[in-house]
Amino acid sequence: MSKVVVLGAGISGHTAAAFLKKKLGKKHEVVVVSPNSYYHWIPSNIWVGIGQMTVDQVRFKLDKIYKKWNIIYKQAKAISIHPEGNSKFERPFVTIEYVTGDQQGQSEQIDYDFLVNATGPKLNFEATEGLGPNGEGHTVSVCSYDHAEHAWKELQKSLQKMEAGEKQTFLVGTGHPLATCQGAAFEYALNIAFEVKKRNLQHLADIVWITNEYELGDFGMGGAFIKRGGYVTPTRVFAESILAEYGIRWIKRAGVNKVEKNLVHYENLAGEFNTQKFDFAMLIPGFAGAGIKGFDKLDKELTDGSLFKPNGFMTVDADYTAKPFEEWRANDWPETYQNPTYDNIFAAGIAFAPPHSMSKPMKTANGNPQFPAPPRTGMPSGVIGKVIALNIARRIKTGDKTIKHKASMSRMAAACIVSAGYGLRHGKAATMTVSPIVQDWEKYPEWGRDINATVGEIGLSGHWIKLLLHYMFMHKAKGYPFWWLLPE
Repeated sequence: MSKVVVLGAGISGHTAAAFLKKKLGKKHEVVVVSPNSYYHWIPSNIWVGIGQMTVDQVRFKLDKIYKKWNIIYKQAKAISIHPEGNSKFERPFVTIEYVTGDQQGQSEQIDYDFLVNATGPKLNFEATEGLGPNGEGHTVSVCSYDHAEHAWKELQKSLQKMEAGEKQTFLVGTGHPLATCQGAAFEYALNIAFEVKKRNLQHLADIVWITNEYELGDFGMGGAFIKRGGYVTPTRVFAESILAEYGIRWIKRAGVNKVEKNLVHYENLAGEFNTQKFDFAMLIPGFAGAGIKGFDKLDKELTDGSLFKPNGFMTVDADYTAKPFEEWRANDWPETYQNPTYDNIFAAGIAFAPPHSMSKPMKTANGNPQFPAPPRTGMPSGVIGKVIALNIARRIKTGDKTIKHKASMSRMAAACIVSAGYGLRHGKAATMTVSPIVQDWEKYPEWGRDINATVGEIGLSGHWIKLLLHYMFMHKAKGYPFWWLLPE
């Protein structure tokens, strides 16, 4: 019997665990370790943050699902990975710490034959002074369902003030010079504008988009050229036109470095330090690795990059050679997500260390880095989780170490639906496909991507599609009939 341990139960980890159990059956053991008691569909957090969905519409309890699937579930956080074992344990193992129940605070060592790291990111609010919904933070977030619920409570306060005739400034965007997930923030800005207009309060609203992108529409993927209405349009024009239509002004090339009550401090690429007032602010933090450490057989911490990069993300089969932007290639990106030193360890979703950003690295006139980190969102994360599961299952069943299933983001297409307002009759969404996700200028020298497969449109039908996908992916995640036939 083989034992596979999956760290994390988000989109990538949950997908990996589901396919592992389906392929391996009762003969082998699948263990999921996650500090969260719920699975939740992150893309719908936006609708929780504007009061159009409840928290329970975007989440469900993990324990019942995993019990049904015969998966061992431990509500705990991973502390360390020991890929060589140590003096007490011959087999490789993970140290975990329980976060709830009678075992809260207790640690345990779990041995494994294969390990999937799908821990996702640490929301690194502390990297920007005063950022975030907790402690001394002055902004809200939609990065988790509880954050989104809190954001809606705070947004209602501003809406009520407007209804009483008081003007409000809404600031939405990125809260760190190297933040990613511009798409989620962009959605939230559009939905705020939609809700304000629905209440006929736009004359009292100043909605501001603030971003570390060099040009709008970069979205952490270096922007794109899209075919729309028979014409090829850069995503810069696409994004600017949507913001203008919704009455949102923007501040680009801005790296937020400090937040005070009702005031954001930022540096632009010219090296100028400016401020922007706000009454309500939702700013996406920078991401970091989950903070797990790796140790060798002598219990010495692995700091050579063999397991984790300095940012805390896991080393995989990417080309991490330092080279100038002009020498970046599509084949720098990983395709198996297997650790090169320990071939029974894989990293899925946001947990893997990318070789570099997709956007061109920039520095301010003061020498401070400022550009979007690469996104690794729902669709590619799900695909990666499935591919890893299929490769592990095949290796367990056949003993063949050859990797048959691959999924490079430089060959993978992705569809993104940006909500621009919730409503069955009047809602909108911008639907965009890109192929591939990572630009390949050698294969597509004119546009960087396949222009015939990279398209964008906005309208009511996009909202219906996004709503349909919400229910489809919740159906899939709950393991309802024929779940495995639904795409990632």
